[in-house]
Order: sequence, then structure tokens, then C-alpha cells
Amino acid sequence: MPTKSDRRVALPGGLIPLLSQKELETYYGVSDFTVLQWIKAGMPVEPFGARGRRFDLNEVKTWMATQDEQLAATA
Repeated sequence: MPTKSDRRVALPGGLIPLLSQKELETYYGVSDFTVLQWIKAGMPVEPFGARGRRFDLNEVKTWMATQDEQLAATA
């Protein structure tokens, strides 16, 4: 019988998985408080389920880059 890892299938081209808040925290090495502050500041969020949310990593990276540019412009 195949194991669970043997049953994994590659995502179709152009399909990008959305990250949970915990995965985003791990990716950037920040706390949940920091991610919540980013959300309040306008970071893009995808609604998920009844009360959940997910994050498109490409959109988050783009948002982070614009935030860095804005900080550099004010300095």
C-alpha cells in the first residue's frame, strides 16, 4: 500500500498554495503579534473558511517591498 508521501501530486502550473498565519510567521521568523500588525497596516489577506485567513506569499512579498520603499522615502 502506498504511503501518504507517495500519493502527493505536484500542483498544476500557475497554482500557488496559500500560507496559513503560522506558516507566514515561520517564513519571516516573526511573532503572531507582528503579523497582526502587518494585517492592520494593510498586508493582503485572502479570506478562508468562516473566520480564517490565508496569505499569498507573492502578494505579501510585493506588499513588503512597497513598505520598505515607503520607509526609505521617509528617512
